[in-house]
Amino acid sequence: MDTENKVSGAQEDGFTAMIEAKTSQIPSSAYLAAALASMATSAIFKASGKDHAALFVGQWAAPFLLLGVYNKMVKQHGSDADSQQNAPRAPKVKAANT
Repeated sequence: MDTENKVSGAQEDGFTAMIEAKTSQIPSSAYLAAALASMATSAIFKASGKDHAALFVGQWAAPFLLLGVYNKMVKQHGSDADSQQNAPRAPKVKAANT
């Protein structure tokens, strides 16, 4: 049973690394621009009386911002699954009691 988890985990990590390699090339400001554009488009739809379209497009802002946060984290940390398993752990520093 452990072998199945390791195999599927390795495939997931490879797939995740492939996605992260592509998405890390997109500037983080692009996601912010997409969120602002969806809000502006939603406001235009609302002003023109298209309430359903305004709600639909307006709800895109949050996922765009979440993708931007994910993109930023990928750029800073990358795929940690393999690096944390293979990296030596730093020694713990004990606080001095004074």
